[in-house]
Amino acid sequence: MTTLLLLGSIAMLLAVAIGAFGAHALRHRLKPDMMKVYETGVQYQLAHGLGLLVLGSAADRLADSSLVLTAGWLLFAGIVLFSGSLYVLSLSGIRKLGAITPIGGLAFLAGWIVFMAAVLQ
Repeated sequence: MTTLLLLGSIAMLLAVAIGAFGAHALRHRLKPDMMKVYETGVQYQLAHGLGLLVLGSAADRLADSSLVLTAGWLLFAGIVLFSGSLYVLSLSGIRKLGAITPIGGLAFLAGWIVFMAAVLQ
């Protein structure tokens, strides 16, 4: 499914760029605990960017591609909410933003559950 492959490619491109920015420009500017938060955002973005590529590649082989598309949008929402909130939290220090992170985590979980449903059909 082209949409998921495109979203996955964009997510991966940005994860590499954001990760490199963190490694080179932020390494000595962020406190170690905030650097760890930032790196966690990059790790989850990379993992779920790959997930989007997997879903996009599998969509044509599964009976209900609409479920796969829904799963992909949930993973994308998870990247924005989970990783995005960790990036902003680590750069701004505003701890209240951490309340958004679990919503992104739930979106990741929901995406994988919906994908499992698509696989089982």
